Amino acid sequence: MFNDSSYEIKRLLDAPESEHLEFKEAKNRYDFEEMVKYCCALANRGGGKFVLGISDKRPRKVVGSSAFEQPEQTRRALMDRLRIGVDFRAYDSEGKRVLVFEIASRPIGLPVAIKGVAWWREGDSLIPMPEEVRHRIYMESGHDFSADICVGAVIGDLDSLAIETFRTIWAEHSKNTRIEAMSAEQLLRDAAVITDGGITNAALILFGKHESLRKFLPHTEIIFEYRSFESAGPANQREDLRKGFFGCFDRIWELVNLRNDKQHYQKKFQLLPIDTFNERVVREAVLNAVSHRDYQMSGSIFVRQYQTRLVVESPGGFPKGITVDNILDKHAPRNRLIADVFQLCGIVERAGQGMNLIFEMAVKEAKPLPNFKGSDAYFTKLTLEGKVFSEKALAFIKKTDEKILLSMSTEDYLLLARFFTLEAGEYVKHDEFDSLINLGLVRQTEIGFELIDTSVTIMNGVQSLDAVAWQSLEISEQNGRILEFIANSEKVTTAQVAEFIGKSPSYTRGIMQKLAKLELIEKHGDNRFATYSINHNRLSIDSE
Repeated sequence: MFNDSSYEIKRLLDAPESEHLEFKEAKNRYDFEEMVKYCCALANRGGGKFVLGISDKRPRKVVGSSAFEQPEQTRRALMDRLRIGVDFRAYDSEGKRVLVFEIASRPIGLPVAIKGVAWWREGDSLIPMPEEVRHRIYMESGHDFSADICVGAVIGDLDSLAIETFRTIWAEHSKNTRIEAMSAEQLLRDAAVITDGGITNAALILFGKHESLRKFLPHTEIIFEYRSFESAGPANQREDLRKGFFGCFDRIWELVNLRNDKQHYQKKFQLLPIDTFNERVVREAVLNAVSHRDYQMSGSIFVRQYQTRLVVESPGGFPKGITVDNILDKHAPRNRLIADVFQLCGIVERAGQGMNLIFEMAVKEAKPLPNFKGSDAYFTKLTLEGKVFSEKALAFIKKTDEKILLSMSTEDYLLLARFFTLEAGEYVKHDEFDSLINLGLVRQTEIGFELIDTSVTIMNGVQSLDAVAWQSLEISEQNGRILEFIANSEKVTTAQVAEFIGKSPSYTRGIMQKLAKLELIEKHGDNRFATYSINHNRLSIDSE
């Protein structure tokens, strides 16, 4: 039906140039996919009109268009693709058809994207939205995206198996038998992911079917990759998990555990195993990514496994107010409703402290601390190192009373890690280890600080052999063994050390020169007849 309005046509013909208006002659037809891009750009500019049947160049004139003979169907198709409001008007101007689609503005804090691309008008050109513009849009709103209603989603878009997995976990955690008898809808209402307003984004993220996520939240997926080498190229194994979180959570761990090598450490006469990847740590890292990723950005959560490390990368930088320096002290989940569901069913042990647990477990297993190197304003990259850096450190922690470990704060664990990983030339304060002293793990001596029931000591103002040997830069594990060998002898020759490590004298001579340069050992005599001993003014060691 046509609206005979010469006034509206005159307004369009006289309208000033604007990013809110797009004119196309489209006398016979117009490509729908191209139209979608222009409408996307209009929405991202705050809304506007897409006009067919009027020329773009001035002086504009009505040429008429027979494109999109069923504009109502076109309107619905645009709404399905853009996920925003679209209306249309068809005008008759002296027998010529003018079709105007009115495109609503993008939501606050959310660009409109088509197949992962948020289109933007730059002069007369269509371009992907610049990252600085995208970032400004994301900063507009601090609201919880996961609690927003997903327009068009129904309970049939949720996977029953994922819901039942959640039901089982929640019932076991809460010991509430009433949960077992609830209908699926009531269960999700009690969890607040379904409201009178409809199905929330959180419901889809946690329980959505593959096809539903593809339709409503196409970037909501977790991609697992295993790479045996660091070099670029295709992964040895890749699996795309585009389904609700409760439908794929266990599968992620199964994939990691397929290549979860055992390491071993000595405890008296026993050789005990330890996993390279701790299940609890891996699960916490993935939970953290799902809770904090920015679902309004394109991109997927990646879990990349290598032989001895795991990298979890997720779209979106740190939440507002969170930095690498305060991440263990401040907590601001980007998706509060998702975090609440995780806490409700008990799959997070301490609300808002998943990262604390990850750091604590690294220390308890004598592994390097997690790091966020490579993170930026648009992606967060968490690296978990799986290789034990010292059997001696691990043995000490394993024999520590579990009650003491449970009573330790994250700060206490970081202090213990510092005890083991001081860098060359780094000094310690006289009261630095007071909390570990109060816990009965460390005692202060006349010469420094000593771990209880060992002779591992940090000298006043210097560092222990273990603190040096457990670094990866200057002193390798092999060199730590050499230092311990020297410490157990009065004096040794290069030939004796070479025999001990099974290397050539020339190779060993280079190591001895390096250790002497670091003042970890003392050289006695000329090169040909030189002997070496531990520098006791520099180091105190455990000679067990």
